[in-house]
Amino acid sequence: MKLTVTSLHLGLGAGLLAVGLLALPLTPRAQSGDQVRLLTLGGSVTEIVVALGAENQLVARDSTSTYPPSVMDLPDVGYVRALSPEGVLSVAPELILSERGAGPAETIAVLEAAGVEFVTMPDDPTPQGVLNKIDAVAMALRLPDAGAALRQDVAAGLAAATARATAVTDRQRVLFVLSLQSGRVMAGGEGSSAEGIIELAGGVNAATGFDGYKQMTDEAVIAAAPDLILMMDREGDLAISTEDVQAHPALGLTPAGQNGNVLRMNGVLLLGFGPRTPAAATALHAALYGTGG
Repeated sequence: MKLTVTSLHLGLGAGLLAVGLLALPLTPRAQSGDQVRLLTLGGSVTEIVVALGAENQLVARDSTSTYPPSVMDLPDVGYVRALSPEGVLSVAPELILSERGAGPAETIAVLEAAGVEFVTMPDDPTPQGVLNKIDAVAMALRLPDAGAALRQDVAAGLAAATARATAVTDRQRVLFVLSLQSGRVMAGGEGSSAEGIIELAGGVNAATGFDGYKQMTDEAVIAAAPDLILMMDREGDLAISTEDVQAHPALGLTPAGQNGNVLRMNGVLLLGFGPRTPAAATALHAALYGTGG
C-alpha cells in the first residue's frame, strides 16, 4: 500500500511540534508499528536516528551523514542540497527524514509525487533547537520512550554547557571561517549555527552586522579582532592551514592570526546541533578557556 504523500515542515516548540505531527497521515507504519525503509538527509538527523536505536531501519544516508562510523556502510545518495531523484528512489525509501534545506526543490517534488513520505526537521542552532529536533525525529519514528530518554540525556549536557558559558566573565572573540574563496573570508555571522556553538561554548561571535554565512571585507576581518579562528577540519583543496591563515592579509593581522590560535573541528560535530552538541561545546570551551573554564 502506497504511503500518503506528505511534506511536513515542523515549527519550533513542543506545541507546534505536536500540532504539526498530528497532520501526519495514518500510514500502515503508524497503525501497525512496523519498521520502515528510512533515508536520512543531514548528519544530525542521522545521529539522532541511531541514538534512538533505529539504525536498523536505515537503508541509505546522504554524504554529510558520517557519524557514527557504522553508517558509512550504507548507500550514499549524495549531498543533501544536490540530490537527484533517481539516486534517492534507487534505495526505495518509504520515509525520508531531512534537515532543512534539502534539495533542489525539483527533486523533492519528484519524491513527493512518487509517494514518499518526506518530513523536514526543525532547524534552530540553540539548545532548545537540539531538543526540538530530537522530539521531532522520535515522533516521526513513533519512538516516544526512546525519544524521552535521549532528550533527557542531551538536555543534561546542554544545561551543563549553558551553565559553563554563563560563568565566563572575560569572553574570547571567535571568528568562524567557512572558506577562503579567492582569498576572501567566508564567515559565520549572526543567527548562524557557528554563532550558536560559539555562544554555547562561552565565546563571542566576532562576525557581526550580517546574517548567516557571507564574505567579509579584509577591513571587517581586521576590525573583528578574533582571539580564536575556528574552522571545520577539511582535507584536500578545501583545507586551510595555520600557515594560510597567518599569510592572509587580514586574518594574519588579527590577534588569533598573530598568535596562531586556530582550531579545527569536525563539521557535523561543530555545526550539526544534534546529540553531540554538548561535546562540541565542551571541546570549544576547553580550547578557549582551558578545562577549568
